Amino acid sequence: MEKERFCLLLLEPGETYFEDFSGLWFKKGAKEQVPGRLKLCSRSAVFEPRETALPLVKLPLQHCSRVDPSQPILTENIGDGVEIECNQVIEMLPGNILAPYSFLKESQTFIFVPTYMDVEHILRPLSQLHRAATLPLQDHNNMVATIIFSRQARFKFDPQWLEDFSERIIFEATANKVTPLVVNPGRVVLTNSILYFQPFNNIEQTVVLKIRLRHVRRVTNRRFLLRHLGLEIECCPQSSVPRIYFSLESASERDSFAEALLSQDLELDNLRQDEMTLKWQNSVISNYEYLSYLNSLADRSTSDLTQYPVFPWVICDYESKQIDLKNPLVFRDLTKPVGALDSVRLQKLLDRYDEMDPPKFLYGSHYSAPGLVLFYLVRQYPHLMLCLQNGRFDHPDRMFNSMKDVWRNINTNMSDFKELTPEFYDPEQEGRFCTNLFGINFGHRHDGRKVGDVELPPWASNSKDFVVKMREALESDIVSSNLNHWIDLIFGYKQMGEEAEKAHNIFYPMCYEGSVDLDSEMDFGKRHALEVQIMEFGQIPKQLFQVPHPPKLPLSPQSPIHLNDVTDSLITSKTFSEETIVCKEQEVQRAHRDYVSGVTFSSDRLYSVGQDGTLKIFKLPDLAVERSATLSSLPLSCCTVLPGATTVLAGSWDNNLHSYEVEFGRRVELLAAHEDAVTCLQWRPGLLVSGSWDCSVRLWRVEDATLGKHPIRGPQAYVAELPHENKINSICVQRDFVLSGSSGEVILWDLETRQQLKNFPCHNDDVVGAFLDPDCRQVLTCGSDSQIRLYDLNSGLQVFCKTITQQPTQLAWRQNRLLVGTLEGLLLAWDLRQVRQISQIQAHKGAITAVGLDEAANYVASGGTDRSVSLWRFAEL
Repeated sequence: MEKERFCLLLLEPGETYFEDFSGLWFKKGAKEQVPGRLKLCSRSAVFEPRETALPLVKLPLQHCSRVDPSQPILTENIGDGVEIECNQVIEMLPGNILAPYSFLKESQTFIFVPTYMDVEHILRPLSQLHRAATLPLQDHNNMVATIIFSRQARFKFDPQWLEDFSERIIFEATANKVTPLVVNPGRVVLTNSILYFQPFNNIEQTVVLKIRLRHVRRVTNRRFLLRHLGLEIECCPQSSVPRIYFSLESASERDSFAEALLSQDLELDNLRQDEMTLKWQNSVISNYEYLSYLNSLADRSTSDLTQYPVFPWVICDYESKQIDLKNPLVFRDLTKPVGALDSVRLQKLLDRYDEMDPPKFLYGSHYSAPGLVLFYLVRQYPHLMLCLQNGRFDHPDRMFNSMKDVWRNINTNMSDFKELTPEFYDPEQEGRFCTNLFGINFGHRHDGRKVGDVELPPWASNSKDFVVKMREALESDIVSSNLNHWIDLIFGYKQMGEEAEKAHNIFYPMCYEGSVDLDSEMDFGKRHALEVQIMEFGQIPKQLFQVPHPPKLPLSPQSPIHLNDVTDSLITSKTFSEETIVCKEQEVQRAHRDYVSGVTFSSDRLYSVGQDGTLKIFKLPDLAVERSATLSSLPLSCCTVLPGATTVLAGSWDNNLHSYEVEFGRRVELLAAHEDAVTCLQWRPGLLVSGSWDCSVRLWRVEDATLGKHPIRGPQAYVAELPHENKINSICVQRDFVLSGSSGEVILWDLETRQQLKNFPCHNDDVVGAFLDPDCRQVLTCGSDSQIRLYDLNSGLQVFCKTITQQPTQLAWRQNRLLVGTLEGLLLAWDLRQVRQISQIQAHKGAITAVGLDEAANYVASGGTDRSVSLWRFAEL
């Protein structure tokens, strides 16, 4: 069976195709009869000849002077038909060659005689549509909308298409299948195993499209024409289609559809915004992958040209023979929108802006719109450009002819601010959009040159090499360190409002969501006009970030992880694995007489304190007990080791700090530190920081030269108190900052000014642990609400959030390694660079009450209510 040449792209944008009829076609008075099919559409009738050498003939109904029944021609054995007189005839695809349409502005009369159909089945709807075309535009649009609604209301999904009698219909509605420049209406039906789409016409390759739910991988809500009506479904390679995009009639119906679909047993990919941001920061995913993800999250899809994915210009040199991607002068300033790159043009725009009446805007055109996307991609998708521009290509001198010329134009032209598309950075497509693959005659430029392939910069040998080097530039260190600024402009806090004004990032009001309320516009004609305007102006992406986007982090290499048995001693010693670990039952000696409350490392020793008031010191790597000392009759809660590993400080429930001299094995002093139990200790050069149940964090001056030689005298050593409203559970000191965790909140303090800098209301319960990384870029918190959260310190943006199934009790974090102890005795190991859990170990028979990491993040110590201490090792393969 020959493939049909007719497609919905041959119609006007927004035009509806209803049905077709088989028959004979000929000009009135001519003898040649052409077999084919007549396509009945809302604004035209299109005849598709069976012979591909002949052009398709389109008769716009507004240019038809009459539609009448034709008389039979008995001598030619021709029966009743339809006679159409048209003043403008459009011929398309002659010889099946993609070329601009021919517009024949002369009166011609055609006769179509159906082969198997009563002529009244054609004449009645065609005459009705012709009458609508003669009305004023508003009345015409309303009548066409009524006709469409009437035809669609009579259409019902045929249950015989269900594959199994056990299938249950869960959701059914009218929906549009959205592809670039085309919406095709039909019925979408969801059962407990298959998603069906049955179009109202026969244009699709199959009568009913079927997607098995086990093939669905992503379900994403989308905006469509600035309204929350869209739903895009992405599938695995085994599916009948890779993806499908629907728009429904209302936001509530879209939400019901999404809810019904997500309530099924789907095998969805786990893509979380928080995880993806952290993966990008850690260079686990590329800049290209992250920008593709953000575009999708912001409702931009390759299925919708009005919201096509947008990518930045990154290179500004398109004239040199060689390009050095380590030279900053080669790159565009990503802190500025395209319209602000050239200071001279920007000043002219600002002068015009100052004189403008509200609503003001700097840029009258957008950085991405259907016409701008197809400006770049016309060689790859010429049929889309013919659809968008009513059967014509752009003037040869205005086409995408040269990278150098386009870059110059977007820097100097007062109405050109376009960014790029993903194709510029996708080596898999090999730069096909730069090549005239189909040999199309786009015309000649003013200097006589024929429009062919895009003129590439001298530093690119061909289109494939061009895209490869563009991708290398996108992934370069210079772009990576500045890409967050461009994200702020396009997807972030500089997208609108006061920050957008400061950044000179203000576009025409129609580009913003909420500027037009299409739902309240009941007049079909006016609504259609608004939809056309939205398509032409382009749409600002959905805002994803309300605060500055964090930058990419420097790479920190780390060894792989595996399981390797180590000799057992008083301390159980094992290593972590990337696979699920099942530990063997082993005899574990008790390190304390009550549960372990704190562990810490220093040099080649491991230290633990317990509820029995005892300090234990173990020698590494043979794990021998080196010291054991009872420091208090009440429980010890925490410990830290001072420089030189000669003195250990331990906090106690007796409100004191106990000092123990390791070398001589004796208690040195007692410091009355708080009015309630001391819960946590941290030291930095010259300063000791303690936290307590008395709702305070206290600072103590400790001179390095006197450590272990002279007692820490309370009145003389006391520096300041940082008051809190709740008991302190955790503190972390880095540089000039201390991070404190209490009930439901984490506070960052400046150690010099003693002032609060940031408050993170991050948990609904007690904070189990709070950490600040050594570079003071990130804050990690964990709470009894079973949530682990990671924040960018500068912006306060949450870049990772994970809810675990167990209740956490202890936390340790160093480099990219995160250890979480739980109430059930499980020790969870996370790789925060890859953003994944790497192991889960049953470390203790009861709750884990202490977890610690050594300086190099190679060893992990854990203690529990079972009174034992265990040592775990990260080891290289």
